[in-house]
Amino acid sequence: MQFDEFSRAQLPGLVRFAAVLTGDRELAQDVVQDALVRAHRAWRQVAAADRPELYLRKMVVNGYLGWRRRWYQRSVHPTSDVARFREPTAPDPARRIADADQLSGLLARLSRAQRASIVLRFYEDRDDDEIAAVLGCAPGTVRSHISRGLSSLRVGIEEGKESV
Repeated sequence: MQFDEFSRAQLPGLVRFAAVLTGDRELAQDVVQDALVRAHRAWRQVAAADRPELYLRKMVVNGYLGWRRRWYQRSVHPTSDVARFREPTAPDPARRIADADQLSGLLARLSRAQRASIVLRFYEDRDDDEIAAVLGCAPGTVRSHISRGLSSLRVGIEEGKESV
């Protein structure tokens, strides 16, 4: 498969994945663009991988985990504006928007590793070994990130219920 075909097929899913991961659609597009540029430079290595789409997601996660290292991006903050994540043709029930807004706010409070682990597990439906390969850690560390992240999400949901 050529890089152009591969990137065209992967782009919509990558941007959605990165948008959930970063909490900011524009930052997600930047992270994906940077990953695609790096993938193009190393296309032979990416194409030779057993799962090139997983390799590319690892590049996106690494870009997300390191995005604050760049001085010009330090002023970017995740937003809870979920309107940017919706497809234009998708129905918009008010309850779904409120839940998505609450979830986005709760995810923004997690560490980046916890957030990446949870997004890869529940949004991308990846198993522990795949997530570990993407994050570059052990499967036990992935389970720890997910467990602690879910615990934090539960606490945040309970706090939200008490304040209503």
